Amino acid sequence: MEISYNPSIGLQSHQSLIIATIVTLLPLLLAVRSLLFRRPHKPNVSPPAPSAGKEETKQATPSCSCNGTSGSEAFLNGDKAAPAEEDMVTADVSKVAAERQSGASMMEQLVPEITTHALSYLDYPSLCRLSMTNSLMRKAANDDNAWKALYHKDFTLEQDSITPVNGWKAYYAATRAIMNVNTEFFNIIRNRSLTAMSCFWLNADYVKCVHASGEHFSGYNAVIQSWQLAFNWEQGVDFQVRDVRARVLTDMAWVTMKTFVDMDSGPFNMTNIFECHHGRWYLVHHHSSVMLLADADMEHQIVHG
Repeated sequence: MEISYNPSIGLQSHQSLIIATIVTLLPLLLAVRSLLFRRPHKPNVSPPAPSAGKEETKQATPSCSCNGTSGSEAFLNGDKAAPAEEDMVTADVSKVAAERQSGASMMEQLVPEITTHALSYLDYPSLCRLSMTNSLMRKAANDDNAWKALYHKDFTLEQDSITPVNGWKAYYAATRAIMNVNTEFFNIIRNRSLTAMSCFWLNADYVKCVHASGEHFSGYNAVIQSWQLAFNWEQGVDFQVRDVRARVLTDMAWVTMKTFVDMDSGPFNMTNIFECHHGRWYLVHHHSSVMLLADADMEHQIVHG
C-alpha cells in the first residue's frame, strides 16, 4: 500500500492522519508475519479499515502459481500454507492416496493390446509373481490373451483355434502339469525304479504298453513286468526329448514327442496317454517305435531342403 502526502503541508497539520495510518497498518503487518513464519490462526484484533483491508488481504493471501504448481509442494516439503490453500492441499494428497490404494498407474492408460503384448515377454514364473503385486497387475496378468500368447510361446501354435472351457490360464496350467508328469516318466526310466513305475501307471486291465522292440503288453501286471525286464537287461538310458506336444482334455491328455538315445542315431517316436483320477494323472498307454531311416531322410530334406 502506497501512502502519499504533500511535503509542502506542515507535519503538525497531518499528525493525526499519520498516527491513524500507523495504527491501521501495524496489525496487518503482524498478521502477514504470522502467516509467513508459523501456522496461521485467527488474530484477535479489530478489523482494519475497509479500503486498506482489501489491499492488504490481497497481498497477504498466498495464491497458486500460474504454471500449475499448487501449494501442495510447500505442504509436502514441510512448509505451512494458508487455511484455504491447506484445504486444497489436503484434497490433493487425499486424491493421490486414493489413486495409490486403487493401484492407478500408467498401465490403466495403455491400450489392452499393448498391455498384452508387453506381458507376452514375461515367462510363466514372472507372470505369476506379477499377478501378486496389486489388484491392477492381477487383472492385467489374468488377461486371457496374455496366457494364450504365453501358451503359444512355451508349447505350440497347433492349438490356436481351440477355445479352452476354463480359459487359457487354466489350460496353460493343465498343460504344464502334464508336461511335468511326462518328464517324470523319463526320470523313472533313467533311475530304473520299478516301484516308481508301478505307481506311475493306472492299475487297470485296459492299460497298454508297446516298447520300441515292437512287443505289445496289455493289462497292468503285464505292463509292469515288461518294465521290470527292461530295467534288468538294459543299462540306464538318458533320453534326449524333443518336439514335445500335448493336448489336454478334462480327464484325459496325450503327449507326443521324439526321443534320442544318441543324437547321431535316429530318434524314437513316442506317445504317452494319461487319465486323471482323483486329481492325479496316471499313464494308461505308452507307445514307442523307431523312426524309419526313410522317414528321417525325408524329414532332413524337408528341414534343410
